[in-house]
Amino acid sequence: MKKQGVVNFGTDHNRAAFAVESIRQYWEQFGKQDYPKAKQILLLADGGSSNGSKNRLWKVSLQQLANETGLTLHVCHYPPGTSKWNAIEHALFSFISINWRGKPLRTFETVVQLIGHTRTTAGLRGKAKVDNRKYPTGVVVTKAEMKCLALQENDFHGEWNYVLHPRGT
Repeated sequence: MKKQGVVNFGTDHNRAAFAVESIRQYWEQFGKQDYPKAKQILLLADGGSSNGSKNRLWKVSLQQLANETGLTLHVCHYPPGTSKWNAIEHALFSFISINWRGKPLRTFETVVQLIGHTRTTAGLRGKAKVDNRKYPTGVVVTKAEMKCLALQENDFHGEWNYVLHPRGT
């Protein structure tokens, strides 16, 4: 297994569908091969935006991913205002910033190349790709859709920590 950090750049809106598609692509391209016996995934997510703890489309999209893959998804959101605690910010992104310091980031290709040349002192390698898909805005998730989630809130801050179990299709 390679020590690799993957960055997915979207050219459209940063929406829940984009965030979950990024997870799906990671799993299909790397996760399944690196962890062939995995039955569950732990997702550490920021507290707001496209993957926020209150984002209904995020949860519905994750449920679809769980159903498609058969994986149980454990989601832990960083509390509001604490996304700087995200380990990837320190493990990879700081090295990406160092690597592209002073270089004009005029194209996505330039960004992808610079991230691809990023190496950390711990041996983590950067990899990046561009997602040119369109992600619609204004998608409404109904109460009925929310009730169909196989969502189990954790005892400790269930609003931030929960599990989505796959449902048979």
